[in-house]
Amino acid sequence: MNEAKEALRNIEQKYKLFLQQQFTFIGALQHTRENAHDMIRPVASISQVQSYMDHHCNNATDRRILTMFLNICNDLSKLCHKLETVHSGNTVTNDILERCKQLLRHSNDLSAIRAKYPHDVVNHLSCDEAKNHYGGVVSLIPIVLDCMKEWVAHIEKLPQRTPYNVSGGSAISEKREPQDAPARATTSQTPHSGHLETQISTSNKDNVQVQGNEHVWKKNLNDTEKHSGKRKGPWKPPGRHAF
Repeated sequence: MNEAKEALRNIEQKYKLFLQQQFTFIGALQHTRENAHDMIRPVASISQVQSYMDHHCNNATDRRILTMFLNICNDLSKLCHKLETVHSGNTVTNDILERCKQLLRHSNDLSAIRAKYPHDVVNHLSCDEAKNHYGGVVSLIPIVLDCMKEWVAHIEKLPQRTPYNVSGGSAISEKREPQDAPARATTSQTPHSGHLETQISTSNKDNVQVQGNEHVWKKNLNDTEKHSGKRKGPWKPPGRHAF
């Protein structure tokens, strides 16, 4: 897509140079029409310009400017077919390309088309020239350029196709990973929580066991003292009742 946009910019630059020489272009058409004795009908197709240059052009200046016009038309035609392979598009974009291809056909009648504002190519002609002779041919390139820029604008608004990564998973699954992260984190925390509960339960059991052992130890100690006769009686103050 970037390559196609760059090609479109290059054609626009060529057209700007051509536009600065519009009077030279009209002069070349006038000379070749006179040589062809074809002063009545309008210049209404690309093939007509090609015929004037091939058979009725007598000087290098006229040949240079006519060749420049034909080369730009050829570049636009190639770009039009290239855009079809860049993106499948939709009904709107396909219709735009079909119109471009129709306008750029060598036999297509250009006599009825007129470039409108902001283009002023028709305004640079006299009323007779614009209406009867050159209005269509000078309008061809700016109209096609506008159509191609409209095509690019529509394509950039369309959702882009999802590329697949090397492992075979789509970019959508990659985008979902951050959203799934909390769920995975919760899942990963569940065993940890269970482990903590197990530790607490084990600790409580150990405390009960320790308390139980202490009770058993004290009971054994009392029993030992009873059997050994060493269990002391109640305390008596010293004196005559001492023995």
